[in-house]
Amino acid sequence: MTFIPHGDHLVAGKRVSSETRFSSAPATGEAFDYSAGSPDLVAQACAAAHAAFPSFAATSREDRAKLLETIADEIDARGEQITEIGSAETGLPAARLQGERGRTTGQLRLFASHILAGDYLDRRHDKALPERQPLPRPDLRMMQRPVGPVAVFGASNFPLAFSVAGGDTAAALAAGCPVVVKGHGAHPGTSEIVGDAIAAALEKIGMEAGIFSLVQGGNRAVGEALVTDPRIKAVGFTGSLGGGRALFNLCASRPEPIPFFGELGSVNPMFVLPHAASDRGTDIGAGWAESLTMGVGQFCTNPGIAIVIDGPDADAFVKAATEGIKAVSGQTMLTDGMAKAYRDGARRVSEGAGVKSLLATACEGRSAAPYLFDVSANDWQDNEDLSEEVFGPLGLVIRVKDAAQMKEIAESFKGQLTATLQMQDGDIDLGRDLLPVLERMAGRVLANGFPTGVEVCDSMVHGGPYPASTNFGATSVGTLSIRRFLRPVCYQDLPEALLPVDLVEG
Repeated sequence: MTFIPHGDHLVAGKRVSSETRFSSAPATGEAFDYSAGSPDLVAQACAAAHAAFPSFAATSREDRAKLLETIADEIDARGEQITEIGSAETGLPAARLQGERGRTTGQLRLFASHILAGDYLDRRHDKALPERQPLPRPDLRMMQRPVGPVAVFGASNFPLAFSVAGGDTAAALAAGCPVVVKGHGAHPGTSEIVGDAIAAALEKIGMEAGIFSLVQGGNRAVGEALVTDPRIKAVGFTGSLGGGRALFNLCASRPEPIPFFGELGSVNPMFVLPHAASDRGTDIGAGWAESLTMGVGQFCTNPGIAIVIDGPDADAFVKAATEGIKAVSGQTMLTDGMAKAYRDGARRVSEGAGVKSLLATACEGRSAAPYLFDVSANDWQDNEDLSEEVFGPLGLVIRVKDAAQMKEIAESFKGQLTATLQMQDGDIDLGRDLLPVLERMAGRVLANGFPTGVEVCDSMVHGGPYPASTNFGATSVGTLSIRRFLRPVCYQDLPEALLPVDLVEG
């Protein structure tokens, strides 16, 4: 059955329309009109979240796990409709969206299991020592508690896994925090149908509707109103460095500053060490081309820069990468704005001093084809613009003179989500020398692979030093991400009748 959007916001379980409207800009098919958000509508959603917080924070882990499982079920029940409208809006193939839906529901179910286990509470108990001299010690217990209503900004490049019911929302709900989502204008229909699934789940299990709201579209004032509303206590964001930094500054300048957990992009450098380049440089080049162009390069972990020691092995690596990239035809990007930014970024790189074009293509409209460039380490260091992310299938090879200059280049990178070592046994000493640099640079360091896929599990870190993210101690993927929306509370000498049930049982 074809999904026809109702075009309204969802505020505490109720559909709310606005006089101001906007039209979607689908890659294919029919455009639809949607209500556009406003600061007043944001205030209504935040008020509902604030009112729902005390009771939601007091729910049992079992009840919240049931909510997460039910949301996943409701999303799956709408699976075909989600794929249909998601493909039309974004241009992503059906298989990609089906896989992303599986990841989205998988995250929800993973958090359900995680909170049932209870380890995330980090419960601690230092028993009273009344006879201790010179002073007795009181009874002290500690546990993580939810911070309050959370604002979530839907991402453009993942309409499901990083959007309305994505990782930020799943983590916040698991922690016991109501959520207000600012839907992304690139896929309002997809946002709407997923929002309806969350509302249906809340109604089905009898939880307060104010636990979730979705505000669609609107201008910059809508996002600003959301992060500055005094009832919002934390923000989850995935998007551009410029937009994220502006919101981060607003959060910091509030009378009550709040944490802003922004994932802002990365070039994800890949270091091809000399023995790896000699033994399998051709294979690495072909694999890099595949990773670089996957999903039209629209992944925040896209490995956009490769560093290799100049010489015949580097030539073989570059030749294989070029041949692999040549085989990739133009594909539709998620939005017209992204396509334009990609073309502008490619032009900026191509005009850099010393930059050699290995593969130049023509991109028009919303279609994007790959680019590949080559530059010496000295020229790269002289042009800081070359270190900036170009969101799309653009690759840049940096040729270094030797291992010492490879380390020098590594030390010059800003914060990254990932850093990759392509290495063989003979590269262990150089890898050991580089590893402390990469640890300081990135949230995830990998060997002999490509970073494009992000596993959703307990040990994953999707974050890194600024500008990869605004909080180097956090992750937006994996079960550790729940800690963003919790804070420790110590209870001193409280009678058990007043303590949280989880703390007494723990």
